[in-house]
Amino acid sequence: MKVALFGATGMVGSGVLLECLDFASLREELTGMDGCFFCLGVSSAGMKEADYRRLTYEVTLAAAKVLVAASPLATFVCVSGEGTDSTEHGRSMWARVKGKTENDLLAMPFKAAYMFRPGYIQPLQGVRSKTPVYQAIYNVAALLYPLLRRIIPKYTTTTVNVGVAMIEVAAHGYVHPIIRTSEINTIATGAAVFEGGAR
Repeated sequence: MKVALFGATGMVGSGVLLECLDFASLREELTGMDGCFFCLGVSSAGMKEADYRRLTYEVTLAAAKVLVAASPLATFVCVSGEGTDSTEHGRSMWARVKGKTENDLLAMPFKAAYMFRPGYIQPLQGVRSKTPVYQAIYNVAALLYPLLRRIIPKYTTTTVNVGVAMIEVAAHGYVHPIIRTSEINTIATGAAVFEGGAR
């Protein structure tokens, strides 16, 4: 499967990189894609709504518009977040912006589009946050992760599960376009069993 992956190298740095790119110039490279995993994201902490909207909504839609024009038969899989507001009218700024982003992506004429809404994601297999404060939190959380998984299994997952589930959904589809944490874990577990290994 040929895919485009945005946001693979970090959070803010990827946002800056994508802001600098002219997506139209990538159209040739994006032609013939089977899928796109859009993993770019920034924290809304301390951000003004206009800045967060630019990085979360405008960059995502700019990339998606070029991709759908070049590869209308592609499946678009976007990482959103638990608590996203599909009504676009809630009190939380980030949730409204994410909701608008999801709604507009789902309205685009891709073969299919899926919005992943993970809650807490524990990094595994050497994955690290580029933000030192976040990495420190992940280091502590790694010790508590088995407990978190028992207490709030509905909202906890891992980078491995998110990755496996995204690939599985891009390849085989899913019953509905909004995929929450518990479903991410179920999809990943099913794929792992099918592939003959535990994840």
